[in-house]
Amino acid sequence: MAQIRHVQKRDGSVVKFDQDKITEAIWKAAQSVGGTDHTMAEKISGQVATILEVFFKDESTIPTVEQIQDFVEKILMENGARLRPDDVLSENVHAKTAKAYILYREEHKKIREKRADLLGMETTSKFSVNAIKVLKQRYLLRDENHNVIETPEEMMRRVAHAVAQSDKNYKGANAEQTEQKFYDLLTSLDFLPNSPTLMNADTERPQLAGCFVIDVEDSIESIFDAVKKTAMIHQTGGGTGFNFSKIRPKGDYVETTHGTSSGPVSFMKVFDTATGTMKSGGKRRGANMGILNVNHPDILEFITCKENENKITNFNISVGVTGEFMKSVERNEDYDLINPHNGQAVNRLNARSVFELIVAGAWKNGEPGLIFLDRIEEENPTPEIGKLEATNPCGEQPLLPYEACNLGSINVSHFTKNGDLDLDRLAQTIELAVHFLDNVIDAGDYLLPEINNIVHANRKIGLGIMGFADLLVQLEIPYNSPMGIQLAEKLMEFIQNHAKKTSEKLGEIRGSFPNFAKSVYPGKGFKHMRNATVTTIAPTGTLAMIAECSSGIEPLYAIVYTKEVLDKNELIYTNRYFEEELKNRDLYGKDLMRKISQNNGSVQTIREVPAELKKIYVTTEDIAPEWHVKMQAAFQKHTDNAISKTINFSAEATIEEVKNAYLLAYELGCKGITIYRNKSRTAQVFKHDTAEENQQVSIFDEKTAERIAKNSRFSATQKAKQVELPPIQSN
Repeated sequence: MAQIRHVQKRDGSVVKFDQDKITEAIWKAAQSVGGTDHTMAEKISGQVATILEVFFKDESTIPTVEQIQDFVEKILMENGARLRPDDVLSENVHAKTAKAYILYREEHKKIREKRADLLGMETTSKFSVNAIKVLKQRYLLRDENHNVIETPEEMMRRVAHAVAQSDKNYKGANAEQTEQKFYDLLTSLDFLPNSPTLMNADTERPQLAGCFVIDVEDSIESIFDAVKKTAMIHQTGGGTGFNFSKIRPKGDYVETTHGTSSGPVSFMKVFDTATGTMKSGGKRRGANMGILNVNHPDILEFITCKENENKITNFNISVGVTGEFMKSVERNEDYDLINPHNGQAVNRLNARSVFELIVAGAWKNGEPGLIFLDRIEEENPTPEIGKLEATNPCGEQPLLPYEACNLGSINVSHFTKNGDLDLDRLAQTIELAVHFLDNVIDAGDYLLPEINNIVHANRKIGLGIMGFADLLVQLEIPYNSPMGIQLAEKLMEFIQNHAKKTSEKLGEIRGSFPNFAKSVYPGKGFKHMRNATVTTIAPTGTLAMIAECSSGIEPLYAIVYTKEVLDKNELIYTNRYFEEELKNRDLYGKDLMRKISQNNGSVQTIREVPAELKKIYVTTEDIAPEWHVKMQAAFQKHTDNAISKTINFSAEATIEEVKNAYLLAYELGCKGITIYRNKSRTAQVFKHDTAEENQQVSIFDEKTAERIAKNSRFSATQKAKQVELPPIQSN
């Protein structure tokens, strides 16, 4: 009798027959109705395999997935009918399993039909309906009439093919084999690259990087040239970061026009307007990070420039601070404000007062964050080439002027085995992901020669993770616990080490990045390194939606919530692990889920939820801010670049609590910090059912202005000329 070797999938492709998949499908159906005997699933799948060998003994004929499922359904029903009358329990289990299996097939048939309706074409996609909504609106290619012309699988094939072609540049590589490996990697959702790679690979403008830093010098020519370059990058889906500290302060004399400068904040508004006009590749709005160093004379205006959340809406802003400034805050000392045009001190401010103003702004609406410039520069892999003074929009990727970087994230929720991390499979995925990201560098179009040159000279990549909160609940580890922190360190150290080893191996085969000799690596004993950096933790907002996992290293936002995406469309999400847990305990019900959603998505005060589940299923607001900071610091220990992580606070959090988080982030070695207090903005991406209106509160009142003015050491005349305070607003 011939053994079944292959099976035909719904898309027509032929893959190896795997009886274990049949067993697991039956076992899931049995579990859903209270089954506890895994051997029953093994027995049924064995019977299915035997029947398949009879029906398909001719090796030229291959069973389809549908035919196999028909046999499973039939055998489940017949096994129930053949049992002895007194074997009621087994009969119920078989009958219920058969019913669950049939319902599962019917449900997935409807989902497939809905996917086809969404795309306007037949598809064998395994992506969720919500994921397809995102893919359709943002990622899938369209024709001139704006009709979608590819399925999600075809998108993944397009990306895999384009990126694999880089192998042709190197001896001994097989681009066709690499393409299939990349395709399997992407369609498994074990790993996804940043959005521009998915959007633009194998198109007329294959700009594949997500992160850029544009240099802004102190001249009108440089500023508006930077605006033009920014628009080009945004058009292709990239995000941009700037340090505006080279621009002379407001009121400073301009020799060429015999006039006065309007200052960096005024020019930020020009960038903001240009960004708002653009729609990145017609797919997503551009995003910016604006940084101003704390010793710039216009720092007070910068700190308060986003006090009104309806202004400068296309920027995140962060104050660039140094270790010396943080010491001055601790000692309650004054510090100099330096005019970047001539390097002269023009004023002094009290560091603690300025720091408190930053904290107050963050408490009010999440802006500004902090960037710890010294710490970023300490880990600059190429200090001879330039200083790291700016980052991408979410702060996780410090870059040199005109440098770009492509990112990608491993979905770590897929890497569990027997209640622990599946490190062997994770190592294989890391190696393939680094190969993929290195290939992206060669496959990309960087739009401008200065960007192209430094990208290829340093070859930075940023491999990170998503699905970390999902991994924790699978391993039954609370996010806010020492075990959670230990897992973060263990996981990221493993990823960092294997990513470095892969880059070192690629450097030996393909050649190290051209600036290797000028980098820190030779001094650390490395003979080869393909990439100047290899790891970054990105936010993975839409990528996590596609992969149906938690975002980046963030905790679960809520057990049930709605998420506003893509021009105010809303998608509803429920944590699937929690739902499965409730069903296994026979606790699941719509009323309970509604009750949780109305409780800010938290289960902590829900009487029906067992205590052991409350401990594991903690949400963003259930977690004290210090645990958020500790988690960010744990990942930063083993990350080349930086971390995108929001330190979340409840709506009731105090300014003092925000200040403590900022200080803790510096103390624990973070490279920056961003916080958000729930409901502090009228518009926010995530929503609970109980969202309330924001109350506008001024952070720059008369007392604040008087305190900062009192602590300044220059005369009132000089102060008025050199540091123009923002308008004082009443509460």
